[in-house]
Amino acid sequence: MLQPKRTKYRRPQKGRSKGNAQRGNQLAFGSFGIKSLETEWLDSRQLEAARVAVTRYMQREGQIWIRVFPDKPITKKPADVRMGKGKGDPVGFVVPVTPGRILFEVEGVSYDVAKEALRLAAQKLPVTTKFVVRRDYDKNA
Repeated sequence: MLQPKRTKYRRPQKGRSKGNAQRGNQLAFGSFGIKSLETEWLDSRQLEAARVAVTRYMQREGQIWIRVFPDKPITKKPADVRMGKGKGDPVGFVVPVTPGRILFEVEGVSYDVAKEALRLAAQKLPVTTKFVVRRDYDKNA
């Protein structure tokens, strides 16, 4: 699973995610990708499940880029604990995603294989996504 080697702060505040993605909203590496249409936190386990789904379907052909990295620690207090007594312990990492953010990119496979592989990946994620194709990609070639 994806997680940072070290973080600057162990228990950061939640912050706010509003507006559309200002960066990471264009295809940069592959010819195909999936783009988020919602604001959500993506867990490292969800990203790993999506990655496995793509690699299994593509049968290790082509190349995959994960364009997001979960580097925000999330805390949780244990069950049956009373209010107060400070913030809980870190339990995992998430990445805040805003609309327009490219999540996965694929290259080196046909249009149909890429579309199906990324559809399977999108099923593992808690956001609605859109399949995007590079502008200069020729489907017939």
